[in-house]
Amino acid sequence: MLRARDLWIDEKARRAGYENGAALASAHGVKPYRIDQLYRAAAKELVADLEAITTLPKELRTALGATGFALDAVEPVVIQRSSDGQTTKGLFRLHDGNEVEAVLMEHHGGRTTVCISSQAGCAYACTFCSTGQAGFTRNLSATEIFDQARYFATQLARAGRRITNVVFMGMGEPFAAYDEVMGAVALLNDPQGFGLGHRHITISTVGLVDKIDRFADEHTQVNLAISLHAPTDATRSKLMPVNRKWSTEALLGAVARYIDKTHRKVFFEYVMLAGVNDGDEHARDLARLMQGPLYHVNLIPYNSTPDAALRGSEERRIWEFAKILEQHGVGVTVRTPMGRDIAAACGQLRAETQPRAKAS
Repeated sequence: MLRARDLWIDEKARRAGYENGAALASAHGVKPYRIDQLYRAAAKELVADLEAITTLPKELRTALGATGFALDAVEPVVIQRSSDGQTTKGLFRLHDGNEVEAVLMEHHGGRTTVCISSQAGCAYACTFCSTGQAGFTRNLSATEIFDQARYFATQLARAGRRITNVVFMGMGEPFAAYDEVMGAVALLNDPQGFGLGHRHITISTVGLVDKIDRFADEHTQVNLAISLHAPTDATRSKLMPVNRKWSTEALLGAVARYIDKTHRKVFFEYVMLAGVNDGDEHARDLARLMQGPLYHVNLIPYNSTPDAALRGSEERRIWEFAKILEQHGVGVTVRTPMGRDIAAACGQLRAETQPRAKAS
C-alpha cells in the first residue's frame, strides 16, 4: 500500500504530466527529502501555493510552476456564507470542468466539521437527495477529495483554528469510490501530514453490503454511518433504489458482521419525511431493528431539494418519534440543520454543472 506522501506526490505529478513522483524528482534532479518538504508544506503546514514553500529553492518552485504542478486539485469557484454565521459552502471546479460542493460547519464550542464529496454526482438516486436526483459523472481522485478539506483547513488556519472532524457525507456514495476514499482517509490521517485521527473521520454509505464487509477488514477506527431512512423494505425501496439490490436484512447482516469484527458503534441516519416514514408504527418498526448495543440513530430534519415532491416532518413529530425510540432503549439524537439558506444542509448538495433529473 502506498504511503500517503507517495500517493499525494504521484497524483500531483501525473496532473503535471509526469509518470509519477519519482519521474518528477528525476526530471528536476531533486532528492527525496525535497519531495518530503513539498508534501509537508501542502498537507501539514497548509501553505497557499508553491511560492510560499520557502524551504524549496526558488529555481525548483519556478520550474515546478512552469510544468503546471499545483498543490490543489480543486479550484474554489463560489464560496457562500450562511446567515447562521456557522456554515460555509464551497463550489469547487475539477481539472476536467466538473464541479463538486463541500461544506464547513463551525459549531458552538469550537468543533469544526468539513463535509466533503467523493463523486461528481451520484448514481444511487435517493428520492430525498438533490445529488442523486441529478445523476452521476465520475469518481473523484484521492487528492481531489482530500483537497476539499485542505481548502477549508487553510482558511481556518489563518484564524488560528483547525478542522476537528471530516465526514464523507457530501456529493456521491463514498463506498462506490472505495479505493479513492480510502486513499483520502490515508491523507487525512497521515501523522506526517494532515494528522487527523481516524476517530474524527466518518464515512456514510447508502448500504453497499460488499463494501461494508471490505471496510470491516480495514482495521481502522474510522466511523461508519448507514443511510437507512426507513425500517421496512417496502418503504426503503421507494426512497432508496439500492434497497432493491441489498435488502434491509442483508444490510443489517453486514452491519452485524462489521460490529463483530470491529466492536465499533454504527450510526444510522434517518431523514424525517412527513407521512412517509415518520409515524408511530415506523418508529416502533425502527426500534425493533435497532436493538444492537452499538447502534445509534441520527434523526435528520428533511431539507428541501429541487426535484423531490416530499415534505419534512414537523419538529414536534420528530421529537415524538425520538421519544418512542428512547422508550424502546434506542440511542437517538436529532440533528440540527445548518446552512439551509445556501443549500448546504444534508441532502441539498448539487453543483451547478450537474443536470437536473428529467421528469418521468
